[in-house]
Amino acid sequence: MSSYLDLGGCRKRRRGGEKVFKFKTFGENGCPVEFDGSFRDNVKALVEYGHLEVNLCGNGVFSWSFQLEVHRHPPLHVVLFIVEEQIQASSSSSINLHCKHCQYVGWGHHMMCNKKYHFLLPSKETVAACFNCDETSFDDPNPEKGKFNLVELKGHIMHGVFHSNGFGHLLCVNGMEMGSDQLAGYQIMEFWHRLCTGLQARKVSLNDSSKKRGMELRLLYGVAYGHPWFGRWGYKFGRGCYGINQPIYQKAIEAIQGIPLCLLNHHLSISNNDISVIFSRYQALSDHSMVTLGDLFHFMLELRSRLPKENSIDSCNPATVETNCRWSPKRVEAATRVIVEALKNAEFRWVSRQEVRDAARAYIGDTGLLDFVLKSLGNHIVGNYLVRRCLNPVTKVLEYCLEDISTVFPNSEALIINNSKAKPRCKITKVQLMKDIAYLYKHILKDQKPTLSTGVFSAIPMATRIILDTKFLVKEYTEELSMKGNSNCSNGKTFKLLCTVISRSDEIDEELKKPLPPYECVCLKENATFDELKQEVEKNFREVYWRLRSFVVETIVNLSVKGLDLVMGSVEMGQKLVFIGSNEDQIGMDDGGGSGIVDCLCGAKEDDGERLISCDICEVWQHTRCVRIPNNEEIPHVFLCKQCEEKIVFLSSLP
Repeated sequence: MSSYLDLGGCRKRRRGGEKVFKFKTFGENGCPVEFDGSFRDNVKALVEYGHLEVNLCGNGVFSWSFQLEVHRHPPLHVVLFIVEEQIQASSSSSINLHCKHCQYVGWGHHMMCNKKYHFLLPSKETVAACFNCDETSFDDPNPEKGKFNLVELKGHIMHGVFHSNGFGHLLCVNGMEMGSDQLAGYQIMEFWHRLCTGLQARKVSLNDSSKKRGMELRLLYGVAYGHPWFGRWGYKFGRGCYGINQPIYQKAIEAIQGIPLCLLNHHLSISNNDISVIFSRYQALSDHSMVTLGDLFHFMLELRSRLPKENSIDSCNPATVETNCRWSPKRVEAATRVIVEALKNAEFRWVSRQEVRDAARAYIGDTGLLDFVLKSLGNHIVGNYLVRRCLNPVTKVLEYCLEDISTVFPNSEALIINNSKAKPRCKITKVQLMKDIAYLYKHILKDQKPTLSTGVFSAIPMATRIILDTKFLVKEYTEELSMKGNSNCSNGKTFKLLCTVISRSDEIDEELKKPLPPYECVCLKENATFDELKQEVEKNFREVYWRLRSFVVETIVNLSVKGLDLVMGSVEMGQKLVFIGSNEDQIGMDDGGGSGIVDCLCGAKEDDGERLISCDICEVWQHTRCVRIPNNEEIPHVFLCKQCEEKIVFLSSLP
């Protein structure tokens, strides 16, 4: 098996000597670079280790590639591309320069940044579309017309983008379930999380559209754990669509989690006995009484993470070893216990078959018996432990590991040998478990019957819609820049301040009430003057923001100092300062990317990414869903909001 992104056979990429990095550690500190600067400094340091690509995304756009080894045996590599997109390079096109993702998540007040950095793990299809390996040379200075832009292609395994101020968006994650046959979703998220942490990103948003077997994971995991699947990496409620706020979302989660199973079972068993069977099946596996719907889904998802991929688990007799052999059940049981004890002494790490066998031989002299039991123990439960077995892809040697599953099967009895008197009552496989989860999801959460539309169950459809309408999540990586040690500083600069700026205005008090640009960490030498501080502030903010290309600092809010005064002694280390200045080069662009006023019946006041329609009289935007225009219908050519329609009716009635 070879990597689907092994581009060595493509003559356009025969470069030789390109360094290969480990996928599982890439992004950690020191892999490949020490991340000890600001976000922009860390990105610049990282791309120094990449291979500079030519004409990958058009002329004038810098891009770098990194070969990443997922595992060696069988060989699997992926390629990370980092593309630097400058506003100047995009300004000639007709696209809106303002970031729609910032607008949707509530960051529409942020000023446009000079640069964006795209981080892409392309899929096999996107690589084939972007790199036409049979025609022009990869480094051809005059590439073929019509060549695809890697950033604009869809279907990447991962696509994230950062603004130069450290705010970013995770645009897509396509794991195995979404089409990638090489990387699972959690592996991609771990990789992205390492990148964000290492680069010292500030905040990252995402639009949660993750699914598994047709089930919306933000609903499934919300019921089971109280947070979406991305919550495993710290992503929380960022902004809801249709006017939903965090308290409403939290109440919806609590309402649907707290539905009593006894009442649910009583109402549904009248028309659907299958749900009662599923309830009973998993209640029998649990060591405690499951009271609510949240308890049930939580137990089922936890059980899924523990089950072997192929083998089944007995709900009564969770451990079985085949005894159709020349040894008595008693001797097989004794050998099994010795092997399990040897694995326990290994402290739950993976050990080779030979190591386990040698440790067990101190107590069991019959090597034939040990070989038989080792062969039979793959993915079997013994007491409160699951004995895992797999082939090491590098050494090609069988290895064993012990996993404690007492939290899933706390009632596990002692080892029971298969014979005529010990027959399992029922078995649970991972396939059956997923079918049961999907069945409950469909019949309870999605396709509610009329029996669930009254009483306490009327909360289910409303809570479900609220959870599904909560798509935008945010992870806050660095709330405040570190003030410890020498991080974020270089060249002997050790004195750090947090600085931001505002444009000069006659109404400074009103200007200060507006959202300020995020604070930037400015590093100075210990003998730096305020004139030098102002120069550093100008340099930093000119580098980050498009509108501040010619920003000039004039004064500091609430601080009366002279230009030659020393900074140290006048202000404290890590103090926040606001600088007032003028910006001569006004380019005529407002900071917000909105195209009009949003004032919807649901309470939304800003564009949240859902379909909108504008009134032809007042030009106020509203959600099509809120004005009862189904999503499968086209927007009408003429539309009047309710208020304008009432005014017209009233005026027409006048004499």
